[in-house]
Amino acid sequence: MKKRIWFVAVLAAACLLSACQIRTVDEMYQVPKRPQSYNDLQSVMDAAMNDLEYSAPRAGENQQTVQMADLNGDGIREYLLFAKGGGDKPLRILIFVQKDDSYQLMDTIACTGASFDLVEYVQIDGSGGMEIIVGCQISEQVSRSVSVYTLVDGQMNQVLSTNYTKFLTCDLDSDALMELVILRPDTSNLDNGIAELYGMENGIMERSNEVKLSSPTERLKRVITGQLHGGVPAVFAASAVDESAIITDVYALIDGVFTNISLSKEAGTSVQTLRNYYVYADDIDDDGEVELPSLITMKQSGQGGNTDKQYLIRWYALDTEGAETDKMHTYHNYVGGWYLKLDPQWAHRIMVVPDGNEYGFYLWDEGYKTTEKIFSVFALSGQNREEQAVLDNRFTVYKSESVVYAARLEVASGALRITQNDLIESFSLIRQDWKTGEM
Repeated sequence: MKKRIWFVAVLAAACLLSACQIRTVDEMYQVPKRPQSYNDLQSVMDAAMNDLEYSAPRAGENQQTVQMADLNGDGIREYLLFAKGGGDKPLRILIFVQKDDSYQLMDTIACTGASFDLVEYVQIDGSGGMEIIVGCQISEQVSRSVSVYTLVDGQMNQVLSTNYTKFLTCDLDSDALMELVILRPDTSNLDNGIAELYGMENGIMERSNEVKLSSPTERLKRVITGQLHGGVPAVFAASAVDESAIITDVYALIDGVFTNISLSKEAGTSVQTLRNYYVYADDIDDDGEVELPSLITMKQSGQGGNTDKQYLIRWYALDTEGAETDKMHTYHNYVGGWYLKLDPQWAHRIMVVPDGNEYGFYLWDEGYKTTEKIFSVFALSGQNREEQAVLDNRFTVYKSESVVYAARLEVASGALRITQNDLIESFSLIRQDWKTGEM
């Protein structure tokens, strides 16, 4: 019963707010009463449940048992209760609408499947109300099914049903209405998946051409939406190639055609192959455009006994023609969970030498003959970490709950005009979703 009614917290807050309008001390200690409208809605829901049990969606942002959405565009949100019963279509969405001072069951959506996967409410047809997009898990062995429902004459009308591995909504044509992007297996070629775009035209969900995915859909790791260089909306789908490589497919509408703009015809796969499992496309510089990562191998001198390859990351944005625009260079330390932005004028000549909790940044000369240390970054833990962070000309660049990150400038940093403030502003922690993906 703990998750029985999602909006109870909201109603309780309203009750507490009204309880503030008191006149006596005795009233102050009275338990706030539920509004009668809440009791009416609860009674109607209980009557409609019969032998059903609550069954909330398992993923996405909407995981409440009872949710609210304006389905008809009148400014008043309807209540949607997610439940499960028996029969061929055991999953149910019970939709309740307010009529005057009472509530009634408006319609019930019955779905095939073992559980609700996720649900979204978006405007697709431009009628003013929200469409319901609901994904269901059929079974552990079968791919999931997504359906789109729109309200027509007081009843929910199904306008689409198809299988998916991953779906998301986005406005790729910038018309203020959402489209549905489906990523699913290709039944004719099990080696790769496909992407499809669905949009509403004259009350019908129309499907785009099928566009190739560079890997099977079971290798999908992270799918996000964002903008290309120039502001065109796009979908970025990252897939694992093996244990150490990622391929990113970039989908956009080009002259009205759903296109994979990153596809390499020569290689037969996306051009964005990254030999590091933990780096995904992201808007790393917060300019509204999604940047893609490319690894640059750092030249090593063997200093400090380190022989492992180390990499810089070049971040760039794609435009609709597939052209690249450099945006940033970074050094990512995945063990420590931090990264540092580097000046692109000399970033390609950087060498990093780990030594315990110190990471020395050295700069090769133009001929790559000799190196000179320009600064160090320290990851300090322990009880006296804050004191250590200011010893020997060090200064703090970031504090977490258990680690203080400090830096120290060397004499050679002066020629590059690197300041303490530069390092403080360039230091950031690695976001967890870059490592885990968003599937």
